[in-house]
Amino acid sequence: MHTRASLANDLRALGLRAGDVVMVHASCRAIGPVAGGPDEVHLAIKDVLTAEGTMMMYASCPRYYDEVGRGNLTPEEETKILEHLPAFDAESARSARDNGALVELFRTWPSSRVNDHVARFVAWGREVDFLFSEQPWDFAFGRGSALERLTELDGKILLLGSDHDNVTYLHYPEHIGDFPDKRIARFKVPVLVDGHRVWRDMAEVDTSSAGAHEKWPDHFFAQIVDDHLASTRNNGGQVGSAHSHLLPARGLLEHALGIMERVARNGA
Repeated sequence: MHTRASLANDLRALGLRAGDVVMVHASCRAIGPVAGGPDEVHLAIKDVLTAEGTMMMYASCPRYYDEVGRGNLTPEEETKILEHLPAFDAESARSARDNGALVELFRTWPSSRVNDHVARFVAWGREVDFLFSEQPWDFAFGRGSALERLTELDGKILLLGSDHDNVTYLHYPEHIGDFPDKRIARFKVPVLVDGHRVWRDMAEVDTSSAGAHEKWPDHFFAQIVDDHLASTRNNGGQVGSAHSHLLPARGLLEHALGIMERVARNGA
């Protein structure tokens, strides 16, 4: 069984340092049993970062809040959702279930904060005000987003036994990359305006499984991450029982932009 202290030691050995700004993806199952339960994972990360550091995760929203208009629901399902789905409340809405257990534990921990958007991040630490100082409504992973500010802060990506195909940060190069024929998703989100529920239109470079471009191969994000790790000889290390990696967001961005622009023009 692992402990908060042993996880903190593993994180330091991986390269995490006090004062770092880090975006985390984690599989509690891969990390293994921890004395005190899975909350000890985000607490161990904070122990290493100290009050000078900052931690961020992607929470998103419960099912259906960003699906009306995407074309993946039946007309009957959309009608029922349009009639009955409550307005989105960033403070109380649960995290997307497929983002893993840790993010919801982190979101509901005292002193965690979220941005007011269905493309919702949760963060803790010194740089939260800066990370959440602006949030574009449309193209929420692109210019002006928390992902852009993470990059400006020379932030890092921490992968704790997680699927490399789920690295949310790679939606940022998809949004800002200079390549043709991006798929644009348009949908509706229920929000409160003057106390009334209103369905507001939204647009993004398609972040669904369809992909941002017709030439994206299967498991494209994992290919990009693994290629970056190989090219930088980043072999990672163990955090608990999970094989893990720590990598610079800016380095991953530059690597991803080159690959995405090449694949969009020439294919995989």
